[in-house]
Amino acid sequence: MGTLNLLEAIRFSGQPIKLYSAGSSECFGDTGEHRANEETAFRPRSPYAVAKATAFWEVANYREAYNLFACTGILFNHESPLRPTRFVTQKIITTAVRIYNGSDEKLALGNIDIQRDWGFAPDYVEAMWLMLQQEVADDFVIATGITTSLRDFINMAFNCLNLKAEKYIVINKDFMRPTDLKMGHSDPSKAFEKLGWKAKSSLKDIIKHMIDSELSLNR
Repeated sequence: MGTLNLLEAIRFSGQPIKLYSAGSSECFGDTGEHRANEETAFRPRSPYAVAKATAFWEVANYREAYNLFACTGILFNHESPLRPTRFVTQKIITTAVRIYNGSDEKLALGNIDIQRDWGFAPDYVEAMWLMLQQEVADDFVIATGITTSLRDFINMAFNCLNLKAEKYIVINKDFMRPTDLKMGHSDPSKAFEKLGWKAKSSLKDIIKHMIDSELSLNR
Protein backbone atom coordinates (compact mmCIF):
# COMPACT_ATOMS: atom_id res chain seq x y z
CA MET A 1 0.00 0.00 0.00
CA GLY A 2 2.91 2.35 0.64
CA THR A 3 4.07 2.14 -2.97
CA LEU A 4 0.52 2.57 -4.25
CA ASN A 5 -0.01 5.66 -2.10
CA LEU A 6 3.20 7.23 -3.42
CA LEU A 7 2.21 6.54 -7.01
CA GLU A 8 -1.24 8.05 -6.44
CA ALA A 9 0.30 11.13 -4.82
CA ILE A 10 2.63 11.61 -7.79
CA ARG A 11 -0.23 11.13 -10.26
CA PHE A 12 -2.48 13.67 -8.53
CA SER A 13 0.30 16.23 -8.03
CA GLY A 14 1.04 16.52 -11.73
CA GLN A 15 4.64 17.38 -10.83
CA PRO A 16 7.67 16.03 -12.78
CA ILE A 17 8.60 13.61 -9.98
CA LYS A 18 10.82 10.59 -10.50
CA LEU A 19 10.16 7.50 -8.39
CA TYR A 20 12.66 4.76 -7.70
CA SER A 21 11.13 1.61 -6.17
CA ALA A 22 13.35 -0.86 -4.31
CA GLY A 23 12.57 -4.26 -5.82
CA SER A 24 14.08 -7.59 -4.86
CA SER A 25 15.53 -10.69 -6.49
CA GLU A 26 13.39 -12.63 -4.00
CA CYS A 27 10.51 -12.03 -6.44
CA PHE A 28 12.04 -14.57 -8.83
CA GLY A 29 11.88 -17.41 -6.34
CA ASP A 30 14.15 -20.39 -6.92
CA THR A 31 15.31 -20.22 -10.56
CA GLY A 32 17.86 -23.04 -10.27
CA GLU A 33 20.75 -22.55 -12.68
CA HIS A 34 18.78 -20.02 -14.75
CA ARG A 35 20.23 -16.50 -14.63
CA ALA A 36 17.33 -14.22 -13.79
CA ASN A 37 16.91 -11.07 -15.85
CA GLU A 38 14.16 -8.53 -16.47
CA GLU A 39 12.15 -11.04 -18.53
CA THR A 40 12.24 -13.84 -15.94
CA ALA A 41 8.82 -14.69 -14.48
CA PHE A 42 8.21 -14.00 -10.80
CA ARG A 43 7.49 -16.86 -8.40
CA PRO A 44 7.77 -15.31 -4.92
CA ARG A 45 8.06 -17.76 -2.02
CA SER A 46 7.74 -15.54 1.04
CA PRO A 47 5.38 -12.77 2.21
CA TYR A 48 8.22 -10.29 1.72
CA ALA A 49 8.74 -11.40 -1.88
CA VAL A 50 5.00 -11.32 -2.58
CA ALA A 51 4.84 -7.71 -1.33
CA LYS A 52 7.85 -6.74 -3.47
CA ALA A 53 6.32 -8.40 -6.55
CA THR A 54 3.07 -6.52 -5.97
CA ALA A 55 4.94 -3.21 -5.73
CA PHE A 56 6.82 -4.02 -8.95
CA TRP A 57 3.59 -4.46 -10.92
CA GLU A 58 2.06 -1.32 -9.36
CA VAL A 59 5.04 0.70 -10.57
CA ALA A 60 4.89 -0.85 -14.05
CA ASN A 61 1.15 -0.21 -14.28
CA TYR A 62 1.36 3.45 -13.31
CA ARG A 63 4.30 4.01 -15.62
CA GLU A 64 2.35 2.61 -18.57
CA ALA A 65 -1.11 3.95 -17.68
CA TYR A 66 -0.20 7.46 -16.51
CA ASN A 67 3.22 8.02 -18.10
CA LEU A 68 4.94 8.50 -14.74
CA PHE A 69 8.69 8.28 -14.42
CA ALA A 70 8.61 5.25 -12.14
CA CYS A 71 11.20 2.49 -12.19
CA THR A 72 12.18 -0.54 -10.15
CA GLY A 73 15.65 -1.81 -9.37
CA ILE A 74 15.43 -5.57 -8.93
CA LEU A 75 18.36 -5.86 -6.56
CA PHE A 76 20.12 -9.03 -5.61
CA ASN A 77 21.72 -9.22 -2.14
CA HIS A 78 23.77 -6.13 -1.30
CA GLU A 79 25.95 -5.90 1.79
CA SER A 80 27.73 -3.24 3.82
CA PRO A 81 28.83 -2.64 7.43
CA LEU A 82 25.40 -1.05 8.00
CA ARG A 83 23.67 -4.46 7.82
CA PRO A 84 21.84 -5.30 11.07
CA THR A 85 22.91 -8.52 12.78
CA ARG A 86 19.54 -10.13 12.05
CA PHE A 87 20.88 -10.65 8.51
CA VAL A 88 23.00 -13.77 8.20
CA THR A 89 25.96 -12.01 6.57
CA GLN A 90 26.39 -9.53 9.40
CA LYS A 91 25.73 -12.28 11.95
CA ILE A 92 28.68 -14.17 10.44
CA ILE A 93 30.94 -11.11 10.45
CA THR A 94 30.19 -9.98 13.99
CA THR A 95 30.46 -13.49 15.44
CA ALA A 96 33.76 -14.14 13.64
CA VAL A 97 35.18 -10.88 15.01
CA ARG A 98 34.09 -11.72 18.57
CA ILE A 99 35.75 -15.14 18.26
CA TYR A 100 38.88 -13.45 16.91
CA ASN A 101 38.81 -11.18 19.97
CA GLY A 102 38.71 -14.15 22.34
CA SER A 103 35.10 -15.30 22.60
CA ASP A 104 34.63 -19.08 22.89
CA GLU A 105 31.16 -19.03 21.31
CA LYS A 106 29.94 -21.00 18.29
CA LEU A 107 28.24 -19.64 15.17
CA ALA A 108 24.79 -21.24 14.84
CA LEU A 109 23.39 -21.28 11.30
CA GLY A 110 20.79 -23.07 9.20
CA ASN A 111 21.39 -24.22 5.62
CA ILE A 112 24.87 -23.05 4.65
CA ASP A 113 24.70 -24.58 1.17
CA ILE A 114 22.37 -21.90 -0.22
CA GLN A 115 23.89 -19.79 -2.99
CA ARG A 116 23.48 -16.06 -3.51
CA ASP A 117 24.77 -13.21 -5.64
CA TRP A 118 26.27 -10.79 -3.09
CA GLY A 119 27.25 -7.26 -4.05
CA PHE A 120 28.31 -4.03 -2.30
CA ALA A 121 25.50 -1.64 -1.32
CA PRO A 122 27.35 1.57 -2.40
CA ASP A 123 27.84 0.10 -5.88
CA TYR A 124 24.11 -0.59 -6.07
CA VAL A 125 23.17 2.92 -4.94
CA GLU A 126 25.15 4.21 -7.92
CA ALA A 127 22.98 1.99 -10.15
CA MET A 128 19.83 3.43 -8.53
CA TRP A 129 21.04 6.96 -9.27
CA LEU A 130 21.83 6.06 -12.89
CA MET A 131 18.33 4.63 -13.33
CA LEU A 132 16.90 8.01 -12.34
CA GLN A 133 19.07 9.86 -14.86
CA GLN A 134 17.56 8.08 -17.87
CA GLU A 135 15.29 9.80 -20.38
CA VAL A 136 12.76 6.98 -20.14
CA ALA A 137 11.97 5.04 -16.96
CA ASP A 138 12.75 1.32 -17.05
CA ASP A 139 13.33 -1.62 -14.72
CA PHE A 140 16.76 -3.20 -14.18
CA VAL A 141 18.25 -6.24 -12.50
CA ILE A 142 21.15 -4.99 -10.36
CA ALA A 143 23.65 -7.69 -9.39
CA THR A 144 27.24 -8.83 -9.82
CA GLY A 145 26.52 -11.87 -12.00
CA ILE A 146 28.63 -14.02 -9.64
CA THR A 147 27.01 -16.56 -7.33
CA THR A 148 28.69 -17.85 -4.15
CA SER A 149 27.57 -20.35 -1.53
CA LEU A 150 26.99 -19.26 2.06
CA ARG A 151 29.56 -21.88 3.05
CA ASP A 152 32.19 -20.08 0.97
CA PHE A 153 31.10 -16.72 2.41
CA ILE A 154 31.70 -18.12 5.90
CA ASN A 155 35.11 -19.49 4.97
CA MET A 156 36.17 -16.19 3.41
CA ALA A 157 35.13 -14.27 6.53
CA PHE A 158 36.96 -16.57 8.95
CA ASN A 159 40.01 -16.85 6.67
CA CYS A 160 40.22 -13.06 6.70
CA LEU A 161 40.82 -13.36 10.45
CA ASN A 162 43.16 -16.39 10.12
CA LEU A 163 40.54 -18.65 11.70
CA LYS A 164 39.29 -22.09 10.59
CA ALA A 165 35.54 -21.77 10.14
CA GLU A 166 34.78 -25.47 10.65
CA LYS A 167 35.90 -25.22 14.29
CA TYR A 168 33.17 -22.74 15.13
CA ILE A 169 30.11 -23.60 13.00
CA VAL A 170 27.07 -25.35 14.47
CA ILE A 171 24.07 -26.25 12.30
CA ASN A 172 20.77 -25.45 14.01
CA LYS A 173 17.64 -26.84 12.34
CA ASP A 174 15.57 -24.07 13.94
CA PHE A 175 17.19 -21.68 11.45
CA MET A 176 16.12 -23.72 8.42
CA ARG A 177 13.47 -21.95 6.34
CA PRO A 178 10.69 -24.12 4.86
CA THR A 179 10.79 -22.27 1.50
CA ASP A 180 14.33 -20.89 1.48
CA LEU A 181 15.75 -20.30 -1.99
CA LYS A 182 18.55 -22.71 -2.86
CA MET A 183 20.21 -20.60 -5.55
CA GLY A 184 20.27 -17.06 -6.80
CA HIS A 185 21.77 -16.49 -10.25
CA SER A 186 21.61 -13.15 -12.04
CA ASP A 187 21.99 -11.65 -15.48
CA PRO A 188 22.70 -7.90 -15.01
CA SER A 189 23.68 -7.37 -18.67
CA LYS A 190 20.88 -4.85 -19.33
CA ALA A 191 22.25 -2.55 -16.62
CA PHE A 192 25.69 -2.74 -18.21
CA GLU A 193 24.38 -2.11 -21.72
CA LYS A 194 21.90 0.69 -20.96
CA LEU A 195 23.26 2.29 -17.79
CA GLY A 196 26.96 1.62 -18.29
CA TRP A 197 26.91 0.13 -14.79
CA LYS A 198 28.90 -2.81 -13.49
CA ALA A 199 29.58 -3.93 -9.92
CA LYS A 200 33.05 -2.78 -8.86
CA SER A 201 33.60 -4.66 -5.59
CA SER A 202 34.42 -8.36 -5.28
CA LEU A 203 32.85 -10.42 -2.49
CA LYS A 204 36.27 -10.84 -0.89
CA ASP A 205 36.67 -7.06 -0.80
CA ILE A 206 33.17 -6.61 0.66
CA ILE A 207 33.81 -9.12 3.43
CA LYS A 208 37.16 -7.53 4.31
CA HIS A 209 35.52 -4.11 4.43
CA MET A 210 32.78 -5.39 6.76
CA ILE A 211 35.32 -7.12 9.02
CA ASP A 212 37.59 -4.06 9.16
CA SER A 213 34.61 -1.93 10.11
CA GLU A 214 33.58 -4.35 12.86
CA LEU A 215 37.13 -4.59 14.18
CA SER A 216 37.33 -0.78 14.41
CA LEU A 217 34.14 -0.77 16.52
CA ASN A 218 35.63 -3.33 18.92
CA ARG A 219 38.95 -1.65 19.59
